[in-house]
Formats: sequence, structure tokens, C-alpha cells
Amino acid sequence: MTHIEGHKKIHLIGIGGCSMNGLAQILRARGYQVQGSDSTTSPFTERLGELGIPVAIGQKAENIGDADLVVYSAAIKPDNPERAEARRRGIPELERSVALGQLTEGYKEVVGIAGCHGKTTITSMLAMISEKGGANATVHIGGFVDFLHGGTRIGSHDLFITEACEYVESFLTLRPTVALINNIDNDHLDYYKNMDNIVAAFRRFIGLLPENGVFIGCTDDSRVKRLFDDFRGNKISYGMKDADYTPANLVYDGNGCPSFDLMFRGENMGRITLHIPGSHTVIDSMAAAAVSLYLGAEMHTVCSGLAAFRNTQRRFEFYGERDGIKIYHDYAHHPAEAAAALDAASRIPHRNIYCVFQCNSYT
Repeated sequence: MTHIEGHKKIHLIGIGGCSMNGLAQILRARGYQVQGSDSTTSPFTERLGELGIPVAIGQKAENIGDADLVVYSAAIKPDNPERAEARRRGIPELERSVALGQLTEGYKEVVGIAGCHGKTTITSMLAMISEKGGANATVHIGGFVDFLHGGTRIGSHDLFITEACEYVESFLTLRPTVALINNIDNDHLDYYKNMDNIVAAFRRFIGLLPENGVFIGCTDDSRVKRLFDDFRGNKISYGMKDADYTPANLVYDGNGCPSFDLMFRGENMGRITLHIPGSHTVIDSMAAAAVSLYLGAEMHTVCSGLAAFRNTQRRFEFYGERDGIKIYHDYAHHPAEAAAALDAASRIPHRNIYCVFQCNSYT
């Protein structure tokens, strides 16, 4: 198989995708010449332009130029004119997740944030903790984060934190030294067909850990707990009860935002105050805290980062208010995610809640 190492100029087809644009930035930070194309402009392509990365709008053979490697996203089919041109000229190609996995080989520590729900929020929280003085991580997020003006934080070449997406088992290309699983649910059944296959994929994911690696899992989730109990290596659990990290003295303010004492095996580590609503944010923030503290962050830095965090775009994002009606937008496309969004809404002062749902995936 082609390896990204040894190439100089890389062309990314679909460079405006939520993961591809971040990959472009990381590649450039690692010393590669980077360019790409996409079918339309977006906040991601605009950000790349601001950073001086050439982006062609519209996909045609001549866009490849003198690139010596082509990386494409899963949405780009073999008959795409740029992929066809690459084959005609004998230019090697790599699928996005494979390229990302090869990149992780160059980092001392690789943290993969996995789970069917909460990956983007947890990874974004970790980026904010890094911004506030935590470990100087390079962070790769599958969403647009306002404080990063995109989905990528360029940090050191020693620590890489990335969403580890389970779709089509793409997370199995990574080389994690820390693997976090927030939950396992019946998602992407168009690919997996049944729950057993989904659980098996997550089992293979933690099987990628080296002997001295660490598995961090939310043991509130019964499927994660089974993997956690079976795992014989280093492991740390978090959850609402019966875990290494748990919350105590949990309260919600008038806007539905939680605060709680973070307990680690009975010891009070400090108080976390969030400015995002919903009970699921307690779990997500404990996940981010568990990773950060394992990586050596001080608790006050964790608390500062989590207090400063605001939701990623399309994650219970406040759009505005009209005639006394507050409008929020959430990416939720799975029953568990819809339930979490409605829980967050229920904690905000209101008279009535109206939910408008768009089916936008196989789930």
C-alpha cells in the first residue's frame, strides 16, 4: 500500500469536508505542500484560503497539477474526474482515514476519542483545555469549532488527539496509545447490519492499543462496560456511578447547565462548572477531564477549559430568538442523540418545546 511518507505535494479531493480540511492543515504543519478541491465553498474552504492553502472550487482533471499523491474522502467515487486523472497518470491515491492513520504513526502519543455519540464534543473540549494551558496537543475535530475557526488545533508533534470514527470501521486505521469509548449504540446499520458487528469493531479498536496503552471507558454504557471488564491492560472508567471518575453534588443552573465535583476513586479533584445545558454534558466533560488528567494537565486548567467551552456548531447551537421563541439547532440523527437534545431543551426555562426533525442518515 502507498504510504504518505516520502511524498512532497498532496492534493486532497473534497478538501472542504469536516475531516479533510483538518487533515490538510495537519499535513501542511508536518511539512507537506498541500492543495485541494471541493464542489462548493464553505466556512472550511474559506478558512483554508485564509491559511494560504490553495482550494479549487469545482472538480476537474487539471486541478491535480504536479501533486505526487492524491487523498480523497469516502464521498468521492472512483469516477470523479480528479481520481480518474490520478489513475491515468499513475499518481498513487489514499482514502482519508488511511492517510489519517498513517499520520498518527508520527506522534509519540495518539488519543482516539470513540463512541457513537459525543465524539465531537469531547474532542472539542480537549482542544479548549489545550488552549487554556493543558498539554499542547494537535487536535483533529469532525466539526466547526468557533474558537478554532475550524476543526483543527495545530500543536506539538508529540501529542495527537483525534475523533475516532466508527463508520465503515475507519477508526481501525489509527494507532492509538489512549483509546476512549464513550458509548456503543446501534448506529450505521447500513454497514454493520447488527449490534454484534458494531461491538466487535470497537473491540478491535481497543485491540490496537500497545501493551502500555490505556483504555478509558464510560461504564454507564453496558456494552462499553463489557469491553472494559474484559480488557486486561491499563484502564480508567468514568460514569455517573460505580466508576473511577464520578460526579458528586451535581446541580443545574437556571439555564440547565450543570456543575459538579469531580471525584476520582473517592477523592474530590475539584469543581467543574459548564456553560452548556443537558445531563449528557456531565458525561462528556468527565471524559475530557479523564483524558486531560491522564496526560498530565492540572485540575485547575481542566476546570478553566471546561468552563470556557461553548458548544460546537450544530451541537445544541443557539440560533437566535424571535417573538419570544428560542431556536436551537442540533445535529442529532439517532434516537439517543435526539433524547439528549430534548433533555437539554427541557432544562431551559420554557412553556412549550417543539421539535422539528429531519432524517439525514440511514439511522
